[in-house]
Amino acid sequence: MKANHRNTHDPYAVLRIPDFRLYISARLCITLAMQIQAVIVGWQIYDITKDPLSLGLIGLAEAIPSIFVSLYAGYLADMVPRKKIIMVVITVLMFCSLALLYFTLDASHTLLTYGALPIYVVIFVSGIARGFMGPAVFAFMPQLVANKTLYANAITWSSTTWQAASLAGPAVGGLVYGFFGVTAAYITDAVLVFLSLSAFSMIGSKPLPENINPQNLKESLQSGIRFVFGNQIILSAISLDLFAVLFGGAVALLPIFASDILKTGPEGLGFLRAAPAVGSVLMAVYMAHHPISVKAGKKMLWCVAGFGLTIILFGLSSNFWFSLVMLALSGGFDSISVIIRSTLIHTLTPEYMKGRVSSVNNIFVGSSNEIGAFESGFMAKLLGVVPAVVFGGTMTLLVVGITALKADKLRVLDLKPEAETV
Repeated sequence: MKANHRNTHDPYAVLRIPDFRLYISARLCITLAMQIQAVIVGWQIYDITKDPLSLGLIGLAEAIPSIFVSLYAGYLADMVPRKKIIMVVITVLMFCSLALLYFTLDASHTLLTYGALPIYVVIFVSGIARGFMGPAVFAFMPQLVANKTLYANAITWSSTTWQAASLAGPAVGGLVYGFFGVTAAYITDAVLVFLSLSAFSMIGSKPLPENINPQNLKESLQSGIRFVFGNQIILSAISLDLFAVLFGGAVALLPIFASDILKTGPEGLGFLRAAPAVGSVLMAVYMAHHPISVKAGKKMLWCVAGFGLTIILFGLSSNFWFSLVMLALSGGFDSISVIIRSTLIHTLTPEYMKGRVSSVNNIFVGSSNEIGAFESGFMAKLLGVVPAVVFGGTMTLLVVGITALKADKLRVLDLKPEAETV
């Protein structure tokens, strides 16, 4: 039976849906644009301020407004057609890109007068826009697929697109900035946002799913939070991802490893930064052809444990190539975990509540990268760089162990079509 299931699986099933092809094209363009923009803004702000702290404030300027609006954004995504929200949000991001472009033109004296402040203001506004975009995009995607049996396939290709764009975006941004200047880089950013807007505009409008229990704003937000915290499978899966990134993320310390431990310099740092994304893309492509269904919960636990173990081995390594392999494996394990988590959230959440559940997920996971970077830096200062990374990986293993003991429903979770309503 298992062999027969593998033979009948179509890894390109969702790519045969025209609206889904437009969706991942739009997602590719907007992710590339945001990654390119992040590289340019970082270089530009440091060039203006010469202050390393100013780079940390970029993430803060974006994360705080995004988290602040997240719950209301989730409510809105369940009350207003999702495509309308996405179109408005990407239009706002388009104006943000054009504003950053305007600041760089010779005719503009804004940056000469106010320094980096106008850039921070634009990043703050884009953070608000992204806060509204997350739940809307999360809830809109399954409406393009309709058939729940294709959710895992859709999430896998969506994740692959995002990871590929995240891998290519910084390289493209750096090359365009380096060879053609900041203005050309911001033009590239703006063109990609426009292409994303155009692709989304061509997707057919989808009506909101019927809400069987209409509520006011307060009741609606409370019901979304209660749903997540009352569902052991969803809560444990989100918590696993949160703590894995919070404790196991070594990305913030990679410059120190490249410079002082592995002795590779900036070129090696580029490879180290790219390694997790390469591992993630390769694993996502593999999973498109070999999806996980049986014992998905148990496999998710093992993959998060594998992530923690590879982070420990990376922290202990003094060999560049071994470190590179460990980071790539960490990306592969993380990719499996993310795809399973996203699939079960989509599968177990009613259509009319997906915006609110996504917003709670964003508050958990969306802030974990920034908080994880702070945790890594704080522990490195307290314990030293290598002990801090080993500590983080060990804590990830501990969280997996506790979750495996407490979350009995996640342990036995399957993602087979007949288990969709578990």
